[in-house]
Formats: sequence, C-alpha cells, structure tokens
Amino acid sequence: MRADLVQKYDLRVPRYTSYPTAPHFSDAVTPDMYAGWLKDLDPAVPLSLYHHIPFCDEMCWFCGCYTKIVKRYEPVADYLDTLLAEIDLVADTLPGRFQARHMHWGGGSPTMLQGPDWRRIIEKLRQRFDVAEDAEIAVELDPRTATEDYVRQMAEAGVNRTSIGVQDFDPQVQEAIHRIQPYEMTKQVVEWMAKYGITSFNMDLMYGLPYQTTAKVLDMVDKGAAMAPRRIALFGYAHVPWMKSHQKMIPEEILPGTEERWEQFTRATERLVELGYVKVGLDHFAHPDDSMAGALDDGTLQRNFQGYTTDKAPAMIGLGASAIGQLPQGYVQNLLPLKDYASAIAAGRFATGKGLALSAEDNLRADLIERIMCDLRVDLDGVCARHGVATDHFKTELDKLDPLIVDGICTVKGHKIIVTEDGRPFVRLIAAAFDQYLDMGQKRHSKAV
Repeated sequence: MRADLVQKYDLRVPRYTSYPTAPHFSDAVTPDMYAGWLKDLDPAVPLSLYHHIPFCDEMCWFCGCYTKIVKRYEPVADYLDTLLAEIDLVADTLPGRFQARHMHWGGGSPTMLQGPDWRRIIEKLRQRFDVAEDAEIAVELDPRTATEDYVRQMAEAGVNRTSIGVQDFDPQVQEAIHRIQPYEMTKQVVEWMAKYGITSFNMDLMYGLPYQTTAKVLDMVDKGAAMAPRRIALFGYAHVPWMKSHQKMIPEEILPGTEERWEQFTRATERLVELGYVKVGLDHFAHPDDSMAGALDDGTLQRNFQGYTTDKAPAMIGLGASAIGQLPQGYVQNLLPLKDYASAIAAGRFATGKGLALSAEDNLRADLIERIMCDLRVDLDGVCARHGVATDHFKTELDKLDPLIVDGICTVKGHKIIVTEDGRPFVRLIAAAFDQYLDMGQKRHSKAV
C-alpha cells in the first residue's frame, strides 16, 4: 500500500462492533422498554451473557474502558451482590428458563474478583439458566493480579477460555503506558492455565503505543505466539484523550506516526501469517483448527461488542454497570456511575440508562456492515433479499465507494463488494459508506489505520 494512501485515509471512523454504534444511543430506551423486550424473547432460542466488572487496582494509561480504581475488596464484593441481584431480575423477567451458550466477563479487570467468587457467580448462573455442556465460559485475565490458586479456582468454577491482555512486552513501552507486566509473568500464568486445564486462550497485542518501533512489535508478536494462544487480537492503540482524560498522561510526541503505525501493523500481520495463524477480519488471527477459523470458512463469523466472535446467539444480555446488551429489538446499556446502577437494582428495577430501538433500515444496514467486517465481501442483492427491499437500495452508497475502488481498496462487480487484500486494514471505511448516522468530522472515533 502506498504511503500516500495511508495518509489519505487516516480518518476517524467507528470500529463497527455494532450498528448503529454506541454514540447514537439515547435515553429513549427505558427500563420498562427493556423489560418488555426481555419478555418477548423466545425461550427456545439460546442466550449469551456478558458481565462487566468495572474495577482495576491501577489505571493503565492506554485504556479506553469504563473502570474504577479500588484498593479495597469491599466495593468489589458489594458490586458482586448487585450483579447477582441483576441476574435474578433478568431471569425473573424472561418468559421461561433459557439456555446459555456463551458467558463472557470483561472490564475493567474481572481478575479483581476473588477466587471463591467465581464459584459463587457461576453457581448463580447455573441456578437461573441452563448452561450448555459445551458452553464457552470466557474471562478477560490480567496476569499482574493472577495467582496459581486463583487460576485453579477459576478452572474449577468452569472457566474454559481466557483472554490475556499483554499490549507489549517491552519494558520501555510498558512504563510509558503504566502497565508493568514482564514477559515471565505472562508466561507463568499461561503455564498455570495449562496445568489446570484451561487450554484455550486469546492474547491481546497492540501497535501504535508510545515508544513502539516495528522491531519491537515484531519481537512482541514472536514472544506472544511462542506461548501458543488459540487467537490473537492485534489492536491499534486509539488515542482519544478528549474522551479518556487519563490518556493525557501519554504525550502525543512519543506516539508513532501514521506511516510507522502502518508498518507496524503490516509487518506484524505478515509475521503472524508466517507463524501459521489465519487472518480473521480486520485485526484478529486464529489457529487454523480454532472455532473462529472454522466460522470464517463457513460464513458464520459474527461481530459484537467483544469484537469478532463465534457466538451466534440472537440475544446477548449485558449485566453490570455500563454493560451493553444486544437483543433483536435493539441495544440496551446500563447506567453508570456505579451508585446509579446499584440504586436501580436495589430498587428492583432495571438499570437501563440508554439504548436504541432498531428500525428495519437499521437491521438491513447492520446485516450488511457485519458481513463486510467479517467476510470482507458482501452480496448486496442477497442482503436486500433477506430484508425485502429493492436491489437498487444502496445505489447512492455504491457511488461513495468510487474513490476506494480507484485506490484499490475494494472492487465492485454488479452488486458484490469485495475488499482487496491491500484494502483489509481500511475495511471500516467501506462499512462507513453505508452508515447513515456517521458524521465524518466527529472526533469521537479512533483512526482507521
């Protein structure tokens, strides 16, 4: 890819883990509306459950998540009581006993929970839902706070996949992002997981961090892949200090420029392929026999607020402060700050703060954008047929793709859009052409490259 294109398309666009995207949520979605949506779900259809644990023991300066720094366990224990009460509230509202096929814990850092609490929360979920025998029970794990006994208790509670945040192994980079996590520490946790039977794990790596060079990124990739994660996510650091004030601790002058970020991404991608990983969508890589590689092959890959996923459940219930749920009727996000979330649940009502009811047009475009993001190709005629609209519905949007076609980012044959291999890193720009809500001038989104 020519350097001039990297500069030309250095734009801010959504990551499209949903459509419409979260900045467009509003308070038009109320707790009563959410309760009605839950009551209308079909008990024959499985659910996925997402639990947000919004605590860390220190702030990582690169972080873009909602979290709260705590030094005592009492606030975490109190929060867990509230989370268990919310699980009961959801289960009591649903029109039957549902099967759960995917359960995911994110944060913050779920590793803030003490070992015995994992058994407590998973036992609660098994009481209120039919947890499938082959259910994926996945936890984002911070090696800095994990011990061998903690890993053992997670495994005994039923956790069978973890996602390990690494970012980079280089000490200078770690100091600049305020996350000191030596390579040996991460390797030790991986060995403990293997000892107690958690053999499936993902690893999150980042490029575009302060003081990173291409050589450092390649070293990071080699060290990470040597631990044999089943999946690797290679994220570009999103510097948005106007949204996340703690990122002001990272001076912009120590961040790599656009062309350097591009080289870091492309060289790291090449190295991961050389090491045997399959490219998945925009920024994920999977072992060839991992279920994510299989979903890519058979066209069932999905994308949600956790990124690329094999989770095909039509409804994802969000639990915890700021958690987002995705139902056939629309999106729902819980309240924050913590006290507002806790007050609502204590009063026996849903903590819905905002959301978005999906229109037929939203569903049409969400389908199209998800297929572009997952498959890197889409047949517009097929999408239009699924949603009962005319095949020329996207004539205006196709015209918007002309510059991307000229620059070799995608091809259009009839109504079939195909992202080129060189265009893969710019796939969000193709999706953006079909986004009716997007204001390209807004600063709220991360850079496309």
